[in-house]
Amino acid sequence: QVRLVESGGGLVQPGGSLRLSCTASGRFFNIYAMGWYRQAPGKQRELVASITSGTSGGRINYTDSVKGRFTISRDNAKNTVYLQMNSLKPEDTAVYYCNFVFGVATRQEYWGQGTQVTVSS
Repeated sequence: QVRLVESGGGLVQPGGSLRLSCTASGRFFNIYAMGWYRQAPGKQRELVASITSGTSGGRINYTDSVKGRFTISRDNAKNTVYLQMNSLKPEDTAVYYCNFVFGVATRQEYWGQGTQVTVSS
């Protein structure tokens, strides 16, 4: 089985920074995509950032509200995806979930347990 373990959440003041990490363990094939989602109270889960690998060579995508502030990165050797969050705003407060998709053809999807990020003064 595959499991994703997240870490790095916490309470931070506006303008502060946090780095989230998510590591996959277990037996799996090639990683097709990695991503970060978040869900605030009373709102739908939304995509924050993603990295996709494919025939085209891969691509990175961010939701508009985090562009220029957040950076998604990966370490394939460690099966880990990171989300560096700078200039945090109260609007960023949410539970953040990592997501891995394995196999170009199979598209097996797994989710992390979620980590709380709270931005407040």
